[in-house]
Amino acid sequence: MAFERLKKKITKENLWLYILTLLKNGPVYGYEVRDKIKEKFGFDVAKITTYVVLYKLEREGLVRSMKENEKSQRKYYYITEKGRKTLEEGLKFLKKIINSLE
Repeated sequence: MAFERLKKKITKENLWLYILTLLKNGPVYGYEVRDKIKEKFGFDVAKITTYVVLYKLEREGLVRSMKENEKSQRKYYYITEKGRKTLEEGLKFLKKIINSLE
């Protein structure tokens, strides 16, 4: 039970880390984010949860979105410089925690 809570906290409750990690390799459209998280990190995320986190990241200036073209409904998300810095800070913090636990 404790291990399952840990997994949930480190994955779904900190989804922003995974999304920014995906975006640092290039733009991704919203629906594709879920598939890439499952493929790369091995856990499922609800579609609505993915979009909620993307919208929050955009409001915070960590990502920006852009439609492929005027006729397209598909919106691509890009990491911003602020997003890159925030991701770096998050990863440094996690590494520090892991090192102190070992």
